[in-house]
Amino acid sequence: MIRFDDLALFVRTAALGSFSNAAREADLLPGQVSAAIQRLERELDIRLFARSTRSLRLTAQGEEYLPYAKQALVTLQEGRERLRGEADSLQGLLQITAPSDLGRNVLLPWITAFREAHPKLSVRLFLSDQLTDMFRDPVEIAIRYGRADNASYVALPLASDNRRVLVASPAYLQRHGRPRTLNELAAHHCLLYLVGGRIYDKWVFPVAGELRQVAVAGSLVCDDADVARRWAIEGQGIAYKSWLDVCADVRAGRLEVLMPGQPGEAAPLNLICTHRKQFFPAIRQLHEVLKERVSGLTALFPT
Repeated sequence: MIRFDDLALFVRTAALGSFSNAAREADLLPGQVSAAIQRLERELDIRLFARSTRSLRLTAQGEEYLPYAKQALVTLQEGRERLRGEADSLQGLLQITAPSDLGRNVLLPWITAFREAHPKLSVRLFLSDQLTDMFRDPVEIAIRYGRADNASYVALPLASDNRRVLVASPAYLQRHGRPRTLNELAAHHCLLYLVGGRIYDKWVFPVAGELRQVAVAGSLVCDDADVARRWAIEGQGIAYKSWLDVCADVRAGRLEVLMPGQPGEAAPLNLICTHRKQFFPAIRQLHEVLKERVSGLTALFPT
């Protein structure tokens, strides 16, 4: 009989590429993971991995079996969640990844309140501006800006009409003046951060029905978009950020929106999960809570 835990260890070993990494993640010894894979191979009467002293790779049969193993785990998890009930007894582990700025300054209190409303539920929150491979990393959902073009994912909208805005602090504008056109951005200190591993120094704006790229520069660059927002508040330059990231700062007067008549780049916010996981009660209910909260911020968008 195939063991549920052995199947899970097979999927994680295939994703992480070694018994040691899978063992470390599961808080087991490498020998225990190896034994689990051997049991599974005996049950299936196939060899799942080609092993050597320096490498571990899936065999052709292992590659063929892997999607079935993943689907079996998803189905079992879905059944378990459904049996646990919908509203009052959410439990288990929910692992979430979100952008640094949005996660830290907007989503954090909402996710904390959601967890407090469901005491049996455990939450792991990972904040990073780096894209997560949801089939490799141990997360159920990713909250991300942009459109999800990968057909392997399901995107549940949170804020379809969200956009980027140009912002700067009153102190910066007093010292350096206020840009009135996109061309004038080249003469200003712009605050840059990494998007998809690259410096985002070509800002995109919709102009006359087309997308226009505006090359900008600055002496401050970071790999955490929250830092760019903080630099903007400190008067270090102009930032081009999602409205959701800077809404509270604009409302409090710490930042001002520049060129409000010039639309910013679309930045739709989605809750993304792998196929069928959107049916898990915890994910579905968290999506409903976040969508309601986010709608309150997008309603404040300057027009």
